[in-house]
Amino acid sequence: MLFYAHRHSGISSIRITSPRMRFEKTILIPTVICLLWVSSRAQNEAGSSQLEARFVDIAADAGLGEFFCYSGGAERKENILETTGAGCAFLDYDNDGDLDIFLMTASRNEGFEEGAEPSNRLYRNQGNGRFIDVTREAGLVRSGWGQGLCAGDYDNDGWIDLYLTYYGHNTLYRNTGDGSFVDVTRKAGLYTKRRLWGVGCSFLDYDRDSDLDLFVSNYIDFDPESAPRPGENSNCLWKGIPVMCGPRGLRGLPANLYRNDGDGTFTDVSEQAGISAPGERYGLGVLVADFDSDGWSDVYVACDSTPNLLFRNNRDGSFSEMGLLAGVAYSGDGKEQAGMGVDAGDYDNDGDLDIVKTNFSDDKSSLYKNHGDGTFSDATSEAGLGVNLAYLGWGVAFLDYDQDGFDDIFIANGHVYPEIDGHGFRSQYRQRKVLYRNTGRSTFVDVTASSGADLLQPQTSRGIALGDIDNDGTLEILVNNENGSPSLYKNFGPRGNWIVILAIGSRSNRSAIGTRVSVVAGGGRRLIKEVRSGGTYASQSDLRLHFGLGTASKTDLDVRWPDGTVEKFAGVAANQFLTIREGVGIAGEKH
Repeated sequence: MLFYAHRHSGISSIRITSPRMRFEKTILIPTVICLLWVSSRAQNEAGSSQLEARFVDIAADAGLGEFFCYSGGAERKENILETTGAGCAFLDYDNDGDLDIFLMTASRNEGFEEGAEPSNRLYRNQGNGRFIDVTREAGLVRSGWGQGLCAGDYDNDGWIDLYLTYYGHNTLYRNTGDGSFVDVTRKAGLYTKRRLWGVGCSFLDYDRDSDLDLFVSNYIDFDPESAPRPGENSNCLWKGIPVMCGPRGLRGLPANLYRNDGDGTFTDVSEQAGISAPGERYGLGVLVADFDSDGWSDVYVACDSTPNLLFRNNRDGSFSEMGLLAGVAYSGDGKEQAGMGVDAGDYDNDGDLDIVKTNFSDDKSSLYKNHGDGTFSDATSEAGLGVNLAYLGWGVAFLDYDQDGFDDIFIANGHVYPEIDGHGFRSQYRQRKVLYRNTGRSTFVDVTASSGADLLQPQTSRGIALGDIDNDGTLEILVNNENGSPSLYKNFGPRGNWIVILAIGSRSNRSAIGTRVSVVAGGGRRLIKEVRSGGTYASQSDLRLHFGLGTASKTDLDVRWPDGTVEKFAGVAANQFLTIREGVGIAGEKH
């Protein structure tokens, strides 16, 4: 791959050409970023043995700097509604091959003047390193206490749809295919008369009928008019400081499962499917994955100050809650935690999907090792994730940033109490990110300090999403920051070989959600990933699967579709984008 750099008036362009991938593309970026990129490529091609990350926040240069995520007061929180922030997404809503960006916003207790209400934003990728706001023409203008989102083609028409969660009423937007979306919540049977507080969500095909169903976690049965005030009782104090109240002392809510009836409508099957059985919880992050490798999607819910939930798919339209028996309801020492974000990945490359979960400050993030027999063990400390106790984690994701074939971990942090600053606590309100590098020996090392100054900038971050905005094979990280502008981190460090796979279903759901792909990386190690809706924290990442292959120049692929059918492809060249259509095979490169 060849890189040509040009400079004019402080702006540089990189022209990327690749005979193997048969494409040429020009990207306009600031000169400093251009120099970092070319330098890092030169080091990589020279055989650099130490793959160091160099993350740079390019959000402002990409056109995202004018977005502001409102979420209650910046210096004081009157109630818990102001604290949970909002999610974000990478999705290709117009099917042009370039990832677009969606950013959620919440609100403020005092509201806004008519006509000045903040809205969620959809940004279209122009293909040159910049994004343009298309929210209004897309029909997505909406204000309110936005929380999270997930994406999936629920009607199998070839266009990605959006489900947004709110304090109040969630919304289903159908993609019309002409660049716009239509609110079909009531028509689809998803409108609830009762005011709820939805946070995490995921599309999934739990019954394997090829139609995407919908799982939604709910947080608190909350009424701001009757909620206690800061300092009013023991649940409204933190280390002696009056702060907003909850979640303890407030009522939780059960989760919801909606079955897709195949005609554009959904039916609430929460009770008959066993989702309501655990009762009221403080549900936040939702993670859908096949944890027992039986070909059926299971659901894990990270809960705040109540035991986490693991719904095992019984393969008959129902679930059994197995969190306690599976070892993922509590910490390793049997304590309840304040779980926020959650993700799945095979960090030890043993063929089973493990779980990483973020928690409150003065606690560790949790890493649950999957033993392949339906049980997990808390591997947090032995894996090296017990070193950071000052941070309150939200969005979390497994990603192979150096493409060596081992999943690393990225965590976005930020406290919920602005009032704690200035009291000498080790935790502060605004916090840095954390990047853990996988050593390849089932352990992690915090490399944030050596991965670029931008990751060290303190913010109150919430949702994160992963995606490749410029189709160069490396993942960017989008972060939605509470009461601030978003961050968009690009990694200019050296990297290994890679492959990116877009799966498209035919017998299965069109988005291929639930598809498991395994590849062979350097050293003969087999890596697995699944196409997933939702996750991290109330956010949506690229539906394409990104694999780091290390030194491998070729790989073998196994694709297990949601109906259990397996297709195999041998000797596939590395460093390319592949589209694999169910029953057809490799349809060609996608750039």
